[in-house]
Amino acid sequence: MNIQGLDYNTQREPLLMPEYGREIQRMIDHAITLPDKAERLRCAKSIVKLMANKVPQIRDNNGYEQTLWDHLYLMSHKQLDIDWPFDISEAEKFHNKPQPMPLPQGDIRLRHYGRLVSEMLNKIKEMPEGAEREELIRLTANQMKRDLIQWGHGSIDDEKVADDIARMTDGAVQLDLSHFTFERINLNDTPAKRSSGKKKK
Repeated sequence: MNIQGLDYNTQREPLLMPEYGREIQRMIDHAITLPDKAERLRCAKSIVKLMANKVPQIRDNNGYEQTLWDHLYLMSHKQLDIDWPFDISEAEKFHNKPQPMPLPQGDIRLRHYGRLVSEMLNKIKEMPEGAEREELIRLTANQMKRDLIQWGHGSIDDEKVADDIARMTDGAVQLDLSHFTFERINLNDTPAKRSSGKKKK
């Protein structure tokens, strides 16, 4: 609905930095039009003081004056012709989007076991037969069973763990359940299952 005489924000030009408000933006737009360069600079200095008052928390940052002048430069759409008291050559860095960070987990085939279990199984694949390898298999298998209990991934029986070990090692490690015995796991000692965030009524 468009009622004559009413001025809605949705009908105005979007603000580049809304935190300073539309009045500051109008002042900057006006400063650009001033014919005298010295007058434009005096106006810019007054605007920067108002910007600092508008967003007082910015004073908590080191080099906040540089930030204010960078913001002024950007809000003027680079059209304010003055002798800038600060170097504004890197002002546009404020609008650079950060590069996405790679996931720290890397390539984990069954993520609920985590990176440590995946690394342990990869190490076991390369180890020669012997007591040390068997002990590492025992520790890893018991950790995997605890992980299944914690995350509640369906079946947590011994066959599930044995099957996952075989899959994650491409068949290099086959857990013989006729001889292998898992540790008794006390459910009270395992971390609570993660909540979905929904409260029961």
